[in-house]
Amino acid sequence: MSVQKIAAIVGILLAVVAAFVEVPYAGVLLAIAGIVVALEIGADIQVRVIVSALAMHAFAGAFDSLPTVGHYLTGILGNIGTVLAGAALLIILRNICNRLKS
Repeated sequence: MSVQKIAAIVGILLAVVAAFVEVPYAGVLLAIAGIVVALEIGADIQVRVIVSALAMHAFAGAFDSLPTVGHYLTGILGNIGTVLAGAALLIILRNICNRLKS
């Protein structure tokens, strides 16, 4: 199992756990997990990752009105959005660096 797959699994597990209990520096840890995952993302799916990061944050609050579970679903989806945002950030910065080099 690669480091990126392990980081993805840890990121998703942390996203779920952080929705239920207070995890110190959860946002930073989630973003770092996303950055590690993005190290192996190929050019063919970069746009999907960026759009997924934007969509996840946009739609995470949609479930907040559900009774009992809405708060937790919003937290989980928002945290997964943070993992995706870390991945998207690395992709964008890498693309900027590549454009500046050429």
